[in-house]
Amino acid sequence: MVFLEDGACLKITEQEALDFGLRTGDDLDGRRLEQLKKAASVSNVKATAADLIGKRAMSRRDLERKLQEKGASQAEARYAAEWLEAIGAINDADYAAILVRHCAGLGYGPARIREKLREKGVPRELWDEALDQAPDSAWQIDRFLAAKLRGRAPEEAEKRRLTSALLRRGFAWGDVREAWSRLGAEILEE
Repeated sequence: MVFLEDGACLKITEQEALDFGLRTGDDLDGRRLEQLKKAASVSNVKATAADLIGKRAMSRRDLERKLQEKGASQAEARYAAEWLEAIGAINDADYAAILVRHCAGLGYGPARIREKLREKGVPRELWDEALDQAPDSAWQIDRFLAAKLRGRAPEEAEKRRLTSALLRRGFAWGDVREAWSRLGAEILEE
């Protein structure tokens, strides 16, 4: 902590104390004080960024957005994200893989997972590689239908309801239709 003559207090790291050669009783001119405040602000943003990603995984875009919501400038947020990326603490490709596994575990299909990737700010060029790690759609659909039907033959209304549920989850119509065929229960196209 640096206590200024006007009663203000400035929180700095040891690195700023070393970089600025600060000692008790030092006089700081206006230019040097502004540089110290700027360096302290950057350090504070970096600490906030580390705290945020320590609580939950997120994309670089979401991290920058959250830092700006907390008062960081766009440049400070970008610098903190670059720093975390450089030390390997944040990685959009790893985050995309985590998000795909999570969404697939919730029973989402490829379209819904793509929407989540977009929503979370994962760069589009990372989507395909991450989606390759998702379970096969046919297996997911079959598992969903088996859990809902428990071995019994569905009525037409139930088939429509379950088909709609699968489509909302992000599975393709063709994949859903094939799953019904595997069960021996054709579904009419609407």
